[in-house]
Amino acid sequence: MSPDPNIGRLLANRYRLIELVGKGAMGRVYLARDMLLGGVPVAVKFLSHTLLNRKMRDRFEREATICALLGEKSIHIVRVRDYGIDDTEIPFYVMEFLKGDGLSELIKPKPLPLARFLTLGRQICLGLQCAHEGIFIENELCPIIHRDIKPSNILVIKDATLGELVKILDFGIAKLLQSDSSQTHSFMGTLAYCSPEQMEGKELDNRSDIYSLGVMMFEMLTSEMPLHAETHSFGGWYKSHHFLTPKTFDQVNPHLKLPKALENLVMSCLAKSPSDRPQSSTEVLRVLEQIEKSLSPSRPIENPIKEVPAKPKPIITPPVEPILAVSLDDACRIAAWPKNKPIAEIVFPHILRTTIEVGATVWVMLHKQEVMNRQISTRYNQFLFLMSPHPMILWITALYNRDIGARWMPCYLDLKTPLGQELARNLGEYGDYRILFFSIENPQRCANIMTSTIAPAQRKMLLDWANNSQSLFSAAQPQTSKKLLKQEFEKLKPKILIKLESIRTASDISG
Repeated sequence: MSPDPNIGRLLANRYRLIELVGKGAMGRVYLARDMLLGGVPVAVKFLSHTLLNRKMRDRFEREATICALLGEKSIHIVRVRDYGIDDTEIPFYVMEFLKGDGLSELIKPKPLPLARFLTLGRQICLGLQCAHEGIFIENELCPIIHRDIKPSNILVIKDATLGELVKILDFGIAKLLQSDSSQTHSFMGTLAYCSPEQMEGKELDNRSDIYSLGVMMFEMLTSEMPLHAETHSFGGWYKSHHFLTPKTFDQVNPHLKLPKALENLVMSCLAKSPSDRPQSSTEVLRVLEQIEKSLSPSRPIENPIKEVPAKPKPIITPPVEPILAVSLDDACRIAAWPKNKPIAEIVFPHILRTTIEVGATVWVMLHKQEVMNRQISTRYNQFLFLMSPHPMILWITALYNRDIGARWMPCYLDLKTPLGQELARNLGEYGDYRILFFSIENPQRCANIMTSTIAPAQRKMLLDWANNSQSLFSAAQPQTSKKLLKQEFEKLKPKILIKLESIRTASDISG
């Protein structure tokens, strides 16, 4: 067997491919290291399709942009961090690297217990709900249909707070593989899970995903398929999905005791006509929540619409603001611009506290159009430190977009203040921070949230600086150190831009 030529390859002048971790009809997935971020692990998926012309490239970029925004909107959808086209015209995604179990592996040995089914089923519906509601791109609402919902596209990872966290993989990939206009009505998907209208090559809406969800839910509860085909061929499955009546739960397992409402829900999802199915994932979600509540009336259902870190961050007292009983990402979503800050293009650092965690954040206010333009950007951060005349960190965040250039968001951390110390330690210990965007036109609501990851080497330096600064003597006013750091920052800007432009240029050339 010949060695994989991709192993060891540096993709887009940034991602070092380490090993092949998965392959299927849609493409091949590699574990890689993001060299720009100090070697943090990422997953790179090469799609099994070559983009041969400009039109196909443009469509890929649009669909990939939508998928990237979708991952930022829901924790139940895998996050797409970057995308491009390599030097052989093969498109690729760069995604967060997750360790977990595929749902297909979980349900092979035996069906899921009802309680576990409800927990995972709700989270799957939340991811679908987010996608079906759509993403705004250039003032246009773009609903997203998965087109390939099946157990192997559902990943279940361990989570310190939720117990198990569902991530839906490969959103939009089936559509991306139809980028060639000559294939617009060709079939893409997995035969056993396809809706009747998908097999006909019709224009799809969210109800097609609900049919596939019904097939998958039946399988989750029984380890059996509700439909079988005489032959594993397009014709065999076309006949099955169009004309055969799905098996009932009682036919598959007479001893299985399920709530009647759940049986009715699953069978309604399997209706041949889209108009006879639940009309939205929200309807499915509502029934699952009602069933779960009826089974445990004394226990409130946890709201899984939240980002929860691998380990909870400690609450640091005394608090400087009211502590919210939500996750950090929920707190970000409901945040309003502080009344003591001007409505203007400014940036400031802030510690955000909840009963679950404490996180470092950067708050930035821009005009609405600029906020929209920055939704897809390469994120860059760097930290500069001066021991004297006054211990001070310059926290640099940059967002780079090939078309509109860089947006610089510098913040200063005075290491002789409790806030500066807390921010530096939080950044060093947890290695990430949220960027909250507010528009000048509507400051009462956070318009967008991004997460930026800090390289391990910089995390160590932040902790060292925070510790060492305790014994340092301030020989001048903090403003003096800020002025010196700003001068150094201005010298660094051209070098940072070259690095950012070379990454994007390399992506454009090789990807």
